Amino acid sequence: MKTMKRSPLPWSLLGVLAALAAHTTPAAGQVMLSGNETKVDLTGGGPKVIPGATADADSVTLLDFSQFPPSATHVKGVANTVVGPPSNIAISPDGKVALVANSIRLDPSAAAGWVPENHVHVLDLTARPPKVIGRAQTDLQPSGISFAPGGRTALVANRAGGTVSVLTVDGTNVKQAESVKVCEPAESVSDVAISPDGKLALASVQKGGYVAVLKIENGKVTNTGRKVSAYGQPYRVVITPDGELGLTAGMGNGNGVDVDCVTVIDLKGGEPRAVDYVLIGASPESIEISPDGKLLAAVVMDGSNLAPTDAHHTTAGALVILERRDRTFAKSQRLPVGRIPEGVAFTGDGRHLVVQCHPDRQLWLFDVKDGRVTDTGERIEVPGMPSSLRAGPAR
Repeated sequence: MKTMKRSPLPWSLLGVLAALAAHTTPAAGQVMLSGNETKVDLTGGGPKVIPGATADADSVTLLDFSQFPPSATHVKGVANTVVGPPSNIAISPDGKVALVANSIRLDPSAAAGWVPENHVHVLDLTARPPKVIGRAQTDLQPSGISFAPGGRTALVANRAGGTVSVLTVDGTNVKQAESVKVCEPAESVSDVAISPDGKLALASVQKGGYVAVLKIENGKVTNTGRKVSAYGQPYRVVITPDGELGLTAGMGNGNGVDVDCVTVIDLKGGEPRAVDYVLIGASPESIEISPDGKLLAAVVMDGSNLAPTDAHHTTAGALVILERRDRTFAKSQRLPVGRIPEGVAFTGDGRHLVVQCHPDRQLWLFDVKDGRVTDTGERIEVPGMPSSLRAGPAR
């Protein structure tokens, strides 16, 4: 058989293709953003400021899953922290802008070694590499962040302010439009999730032990006063893609030993109410729902956050997978991960999952197929202790 020769592409066309490749933004693929901080160590049994640390060494890492393993771009000088839920990063629905909470600043005169900050960074994800292009003012200690559908609004839970900031988003112009009181500052509102129809938000009130229900109407956010009972100290909160269930996880007494739960909240029909509690393990840090709503991923410390001298200290955390079962979830898998896992996130297409291992300075990569999660063995080293994680939309 005679082999046909392909005609070489003209140089002009090659030039055009090369230019197009050079200008393909990471936002065109499946992207994820990891916040990596260098200021607070967790391995001694509690948060402790590292001597000589500065916020200048903090960074974010952009993962581009248009290939596997994903490419990683590190951007230094973006202050962020492990003091707060791993949802203190959010990517806009169009994948072009990210918000990163600058929750605290170091202060040697303070008892904890830090004090609350009051702004979020605005990152341009279309730039090469991504860069900080501004900041938006918030109340004290901005933490969990979520974009509303359409991307024109974002909500920020302010832990030391007891409020939720409403940010307006016009391209890369982001500013605080109003501040809505949710609770007293000491009750620590930590995270906020917005329903797929954009009409309702859930805010986890960690120290208060409940989830506040907010109404969103014509761009106005109001606190309904409804407090949904939640197990322990609710931290990360998410809503299923069909808008029917809210989910939050938290520690009970916070001793790092007792088994803790996910609270399942029924959002369908009438008043939101807790309808189930699902055991997942000791000291959950973060949860995330898969894009199709069939799986819930949770990371638990499992004793790896306890002091090395503690009898219950371990050298590994765990990734727990729960499957949707009608109006609730049931545990289906438990996989080992590194020490003190922080954030967990599915890629926008649901094919991969990432777990942050804080003191190991690693991101662990998993495959997701037919409802099962498997460890790929791939690890990505990051220039800091990974503390917050969020995926962009499917593109």
